[in-house]
Amino acid sequence: MTDSILTAIGPTVETNLRELVQVGGLKPGHILVIGTSTSEIIGQRIGTSGTLDVAEPIFQTATRIAGEFGLHLAFQCCEHLNRALVIEEELLLKDPRLVPVSVIPVPRAGGSMASYAYRHLARPVVVETIEAHAGIDIGSTLIGMHIKRVAVPARPPVRMIGHAYVTMAFTRPKLIGGTRAVYTAEAADAQYRAASPDADC
Repeated sequence: MTDSILTAIGPTVETNLRELVQVGGLKPGHILVIGTSTSEIIGQRIGTSGTLDVAEPIFQTATRIAGEFGLHLAFQCCEHLNRALVIEEELLLKDPRLVPVSVIPVPRAGGSMASYAYRHLARPVVVETIEAHAGIDIGSTLIGMHIKRVAVPARPPVRMIGHAYVTMAFTRPKLIGGTRAVYTAEAADAQYRAASPDADC
């Protein structure tokens, strides 16, 4: 791993996360899932060469951005822990749907990112699954199983972090209804004002 890769990680993660917050309309209390292959970032095959040196700037940057915008972070473990997630206990206590599991992530079973997060969050717990409002995937770790429906792709300003591809998504509520349905407040207001006393329904 070159020093240039390591020094670029924090700024590139910050650029992408700020874009995701903006385009996704993320609000205080929303959950952001982070999937990371530190192996892929340094140009190795996922799951083979994880490094805590790469996990550190990602964690530091993500926690700073989360604090700024009031977001909850969930760090996805690797497949050896069934892609469970490391979160703060505070979030677990707020959401009765979250199911804790008994495991402590380590680099070879959980991955470097999740094990670093477990050791640096204030009161870490591991949960089996989560329904996040948005996510960033660095190195094709497949975070889709932890994203709420309906996922909307977000184009990352920086498409590579080190040697790893970056994908991002935010979510929106399902659109329901037929040809009469409207989906914006402006359209609804216009129809309401134009409605006659004998309008249908």
